[in-house]
Amino acid sequence: MTRQANVGIEAFRAAFSGQVYTPGHPDYDRSRAIWNGAIDRKPAVIACCTTVDQVADAVRFARASGLEVAIRGGGHNYAGHAVCDGGLMIHLGSMNGVAVDPVTRRAVCGGGATWADVDAAAQQHGLATPGGFISHTGIAGLTLGGGIGWLTKKAGLSCDNLVAAGMVTADSRVVRASKDENPDLFWALRGGGGNFGVVTSFEFALHPVGPLVNLGLFFFGLETGPQALRFARDFIKTLPGGATAFLGVGLSAPPAPFVPEQYRFRTGHALLVAGFGSAAEHAALVAPIRTAVTPLFELVTPMPFVALQQMFNESAAWGTLGYSKALYLDELSDAAIAVIGEHVPKKSSPLSFCPTFTLDGAYRAPRDADTAFGGSRSAGYVFNIEAATPDPAVYEAERTWVRNFWDAMRPHATGSGGYVNFMADVDEDRVRASYGVEKYRRLARVKAEYDPGNLFHLNANIKPELRSA
Repeated sequence: MTRQANVGIEAFRAAFSGQVYTPGHPDYDRSRAIWNGAIDRKPAVIACCTTVDQVADAVRFARASGLEVAIRGGGHNYAGHAVCDGGLMIHLGSMNGVAVDPVTRRAVCGGGATWADVDAAAQQHGLATPGGFISHTGIAGLTLGGGIGWLTKKAGLSCDNLVAAGMVTADSRVVRASKDENPDLFWALRGGGGNFGVVTSFEFALHPVGPLVNLGLFFFGLETGPQALRFARDFIKTLPGGATAFLGVGLSAPPAPFVPEQYRFRTGHALLVAGFGSAAEHAALVAPIRTAVTPLFELVTPMPFVALQQMFNESAAWGTLGYSKALYLDELSDAAIAVIGEHVPKKSSPLSFCPTFTLDGAYRAPRDADTAFGGSRSAGYVFNIEAATPDPAVYEAERTWVRNFWDAMRPHATGSGGYVNFMADVDEDRVRASYGVEKYRRLARVKAEYDPGNLFHLNANIKPELRSA
């Protein structure tokens, strides 16, 4: 780092009302760490913000000094956009407050909040909003890119439930976006990623959920895998609005008390059915699963909604080396199931699997053009191929497994794009394909209005469409 840069950082430190960390500070390494242990980047300076004004000051400093900007909310992005080498990390982790109004069914959340924060606050009132499958994921990145979760069938995506947002722009203005204020920006924030500024607050619509829900988990061995997946794709279509399904394709059975010892770490496929009605309704709903294909084991139980949200936390522990590639499927066809049968046994890590999210119900209610979400509202599944391991020695092999698997599944996918939140490798062609020509162009125009210099480019980047002179 040059002496001039050091002088600039020291001047910023002296003027900034929040904490500033640079290499060598006792809290520097902890603050720069993100969920994906495969990412090890070292920013020149970390600005830990607790107020919107501090965020605006940090953005102003970055612009003046020419530093690259990374925005850290929950720090859970596969690509590691939350941290950069040699630039400025704007750390929102302390801006994690959640205020719930049970009368209006609204939650106002800080940009550094996680879904665990939101779930805990909202469930005090028997309320929730769609919020992913890993509760230590940040609300910001997930919502701005879409947000698929257990409640998507019931209430849509996280971004569909965004009512308003507060944001600091590239020129340090503080703006609010809603259907009535800066409506183009509001449209863009619902799926267009972190392209437009630092989103410091999110206001969500809440829905009555829990506090208890019902879970049915059925685990099938690979020897009956094709039969189980064919049954699952048909069974899922019969589920009523009060239940939703998730497929753990290629899941290795955990060493949990409910798993018989002989099946622990065995690879297979899991069909999970969450019910939001009574236990009796759920029991009747899942009964046909047992007679269609005999599971190796099952777990059918009521549980707190917050426990459902945390169910996969252990499989994605902080510091896991992660990599993913995803695609949309209209249908889980026989040909796609054959590809699964070929590639699942080739994984090395028991933590690697293919979380497969079903897309129906309220997910399909909006029109494609209603939000900036980069996915078809008519697709049937998001199929995510995920490498996860704590062992650096097998990480490269697992990443190759993901890429080869994705290449083989590609002919069976819907279009050439993908869910931007699962893009570990972001390339412009795939980003454009994910949004489509018209949506991408509209996003580019909004980008040009709020960030014409592309200061915020560490994301699934939208290039600003600048008007000709």
